[in-house]
Amino acid sequence: MNNILEINKITKKYNNIPVVNKISFAAKPCEILGYLGPNGAGKTTTIKMLSGLLEPSSGQVLFNGLDIDQNIFEYKKRIGYIPEQAELYSHLSGKEYLQLVGRLRLISEKSLNKKIDYLMEQLGLSIDMHLPISNYSKGMRQKILIVASLLHNPDILLLDEPLSGLDISTMLIFKDILSQFSKQGKIIIYSSHILEVVEKLCDRVIIIDKGIILADNSVTQLKDLMQLPSLESIFKRLIHYENLQQTAENIISAIKSKNG
Repeated sequence: MNNILEINKITKKYNNIPVVNKISFAAKPCEILGYLGPNGAGKTTTIKMLSGLLEPSSGQVLFNGLDIDQNIFEYKKRIGYIPEQAELYSHLSGKEYLQLVGRLRLISEKSLNKKIDYLMEQLGLSIDMHLPISNYSKGMRQKILIVASLLHNPDILLLDEPLSGLDISTMLIFKDILSQFSKQGKIIIYSSHILEVVEKLCDRVIIIDKGIILADNSVTQLKDLMQLPSLESIFKRLIHYENLQQTAENIISAIKSKNG
């Protein structure tokens, strides 16, 4: 059976207000699925439910037709997850943190240390790997998160703003890694609000706003269906960009006002 990750009519409520509202879609191997939306649209909440870190208020997350809650530990073994915010143990060094992650993933000690040293070298962290993470820049912390998500060669990659803080060279390396992983049959969900990256990298795009899916198709087909030239123009149309323009004009007027 081909691996398929699905969410079926999933809802997440806080104080009885839906942040994600009865959304459904399936992510398949050999495609990079872009998950697009403005801040507060429900992207991170969806990714957390897919990762098993957050319990849905209703609906199901299914892997190969089975609810992930039936065997959540086995499911989590197959996931590589990069969260939106880097919550790392800052008193540990980069290498110590990755050793902790690898041991939790039951990677043998000999193989783990070789893999960590090699990956840190490839990402330019050899000199800094023994320093406390508290000394790391945002980009260095993001590199640690990337290595931690890939150490165990996962079948599913759940990525929430994975390029945040990275230098251009590392961005290009990581995008190439994702393209190759996709060809190897991995499931990749790439959540972001950076339209240019999603348009170039992703085979299919879901656009979400206010917890509801507005579009689900390839960028090419969306362009044809909506007769628009770019993902940015599609995004603006779907989220009612004219309202955002008016907000910008209101802010500028307030700033220029002499009377306060």
